[in-house]
Amino acid sequence: MKEVQFRQAVCEAMSEEMRRDSSIFLIGEEVANYNGAYKASKGMLDEFGPKRVIDSPIAESGFSGISVGAAMNGCRPIVEYMTFNFSLVAIDQIINNAAKIYQMSGGQWNVPIVFRGPTGSAGQLGATHSQAFESWFANCPGLKVIVPSNPYDAKGLLKSAIRDNDPVIFMESEQMYGDKMEIPEDEYLLPIGVADIKKEGSDVTIVSFGKIMKVALQAAEELEKENIHAEVIDLRTIRPLDYETIITSVKKTNRLVLLIEEWPFASIAGEIAYMIQQKAFDYLDAPIKRITTADTSAPYSAPLFNEWYPKASEVVKAVKKSLYK
Repeated sequence: MKEVQFRQAVCEAMSEEMRRDSSIFLIGEEVANYNGAYKASKGMLDEFGPKRVIDSPIAESGFSGISVGAAMNGCRPIVEYMTFNFSLVAIDQIINNAAKIYQMSGGQWNVPIVFRGPTGSAGQLGATHSQAFESWFANCPGLKVIVPSNPYDAKGLLKSAIRDNDPVIFMESEQMYGDKMEIPEDEYLLPIGVADIKKEGSDVTIVSFGKIMKVALQAAEELEKENIHAEVIDLRTIRPLDYETIITSVKKTNRLVLLIEEWPFASIAGEIAYMIQQKAFDYLDAPIKRITTADTSAPYSAPLFNEWYPKASEVVKAVKKSLYK
């Protein structure tokens, strides 16, 4: 085992796959000479050269479109966005091209491409740099969506994403790049579409993903002090979503609290709640609770942002309500 930062796990995943397969290349703003905006591609230009680690102009629609075309012609591109807020400039290339070409070509063209970069809020960056678009992309058939919460999951899932023959949205977080964790020195892959139980429990199921998993686990620790044993599930993959793991857990705990960093309307939380009432309604002993960001753009003001972003105390309160305490 070795200790690595989240950014190192991402870099290792890309580098290992690029050594294995010469058709893989990385493209994006500042990924080469600057070693990546968050140093997630440090040293890759020196190893692989400028034809495989490519600094792009500030033109997301352009380098995304070129990469989709390259994927149709035998390459396996990794497209880095400095933030997924900027992916909106390339939304046509992602939604109308990458996600649909396999179906529209009658299976003649696969699009093995990974779009990756940070998602969600990262402190005081303002409304246009603090958005979580997981539900947007997951809503589109043809795309797979992955949001890891730690370095171990990030490396194993990114390697699987790069090998996948479908377009994959791989979402990270600026606030997690410095997170450290021990990971195996030997190669490993993690399956796409399989959730992970980060903490087992018997009283309530808490479901989350991405960096807000830290809030979920913090709440579980606080609940443990009061002899309330929460089972904490990390979705890891948003599409395909591992409903079975959630359903199995709810059948055991009889309660569900959803903690997700997204706006409440038309959210992933709403999709999960619907599926649980379809598949496990008779096992529920309390209404499903949902905790999201406030239904407004992220404020720049620190005190307002603190009110906007979900806290562990809100999770604890929701759990106690579901337990009628």
